[in-house]
Amino acid sequence: MVTATTRSQAPVDAAAFAGRLASLHAADAVEAVNALDSSAAVSVLTATPPQQAIRIFDEAGLDRPQKLIAALPGDRAAAILEAISADRRTDIFRKLPEEERGRLSRLLPASMQISLKQLLAYPPLTAGGMMTSEFVSMPPGWSVEQALGFIRAIGGKKETIYAIYLVDPATLRLVQAISLKDLILADPSARVGALSHYREPLAVAPLDDRAHVAGLISKYDLLAVPVVDGSGQIIGIVTVDDVIDAIVDEATEEVQRFGGMESLDGPYMEIGFFAMIKKRAGWLCALFLSEMLTASAMQHFEGELEKAVVLTLFIPLIMSSGGNSGSQATSLIIRALALGEVKLRDWWRIALRELPAGLVLGAILGTIGFIRIAVWQRAGFHDYGEHWVLIAATVAGALIGIVTFGSVVGSMLPFALKRIGFDPATASAPFVATLVDVTGLIIYFSIAYVILRGTLL
Repeated sequence: MVTATTRSQAPVDAAAFAGRLASLHAADAVEAVNALDSSAAVSVLTATPPQQAIRIFDEAGLDRPQKLIAALPGDRAAAILEAISADRRTDIFRKLPEEERGRLSRLLPASMQISLKQLLAYPPLTAGGMMTSEFVSMPPGWSVEQALGFIRAIGGKKETIYAIYLVDPATLRLVQAISLKDLILADPSARVGALSHYREPLAVAPLDDRAHVAGLISKYDLLAVPVVDGSGQIIGIVTVDDVIDAIVDEATEEVQRFGGMESLDGPYMEIGFFAMIKKRAGWLCALFLSEMLTASAMQHFEGELEKAVVLTLFIPLIMSSGGNSGSQATSLIIRALALGEVKLRDWWRIALRELPAGLVLGAILGTIGFIRIAVWQRAGFHDYGEHWVLIAATVAGALIGIVTFGSVVGSMLPFALKRIGFDPATASAPFVATLVDVTGLIIYFSIAYVILRGTLL
């Protein structure tokens, strides 16, 4: 009996486990395989019925597919790679080491090797990198009856048939796209070229980024969008499920960058210890060095702090409020840029919105801060001294200035990063908070010097 272990090291019977996988939906089977360690997963997948193993590898949710396919027996690996969809095959090969990529590629038919090489040539975050080369095309002069017969003959070899793409027989240029529904409901004697409501089909170029592809599919409620080359010939399609997977990956990367670190290259539990340290240490060191400027700013105002120690009580309040307002603004603008709601040219309009917004938000917090100091003084919770009103006014004024500064800077930083070619998501909340911390102290002590000069200072 062949046994395997889960990631918790509980032994399982690989043959029995594979038998259970055969009755599961592919997505549920993937979850079960993901719970196994690598060697156990290989044993189970080797014993799993071929068609179910193919369905498992065709699911985007499968962890470490490149490791699993490389560890399978050669004949099983070749059968799976030949049967899965072209875009999924490309994703797996893209993650393989060069040596394994060459070994497994030689197991495939020559025509599939050529197609795979062409798909791997496109960057992974583009339409070409996401597309599949499995689509149905035909001349616009065919009858509906001919078209349906053709689809029945070859449809089983295609990943999906959301639409049929009509190409000019002479130039092979994409002419029209018709839905499968329209084709099924049409008169069998009608020409397929007469079924489309739109003469110009929607399409993307191979190097268009995934955000543009996702926007097009969302705007026009498409299930797939064709990818055409410079001459207008269709070379593949991007399906809605691939776009959803790409959006989830992009959202995950952005969330990780918001947290002040590089995005991970795989699932959290699959990232090695030192790789994790490498991903996190760089940004953490950069933020730490930036925060050292805060200590420098406090040293500059050391004399004022000695004269008015009471000001130190409100430093955490001041710094956190400025960082929070900056993080809010940054998050809003990054998302608006990602969705195409604002463009680079709109930066001045955003500044004109955030400036009064920051003033109002700062005034609200300043009022709360003033009232808090007054209540604590009157109720006897703390004695801020005879000049407590001036101290309260200092805190209120500082909050107005710092929150306004944080809102404006937090909203402008994504534009600045995008303008110089960086991903706006790198304007993460910790980075903005650190920037506002330093300037917040300067604003705070500058306002304190103006209001308290001649009394405490």
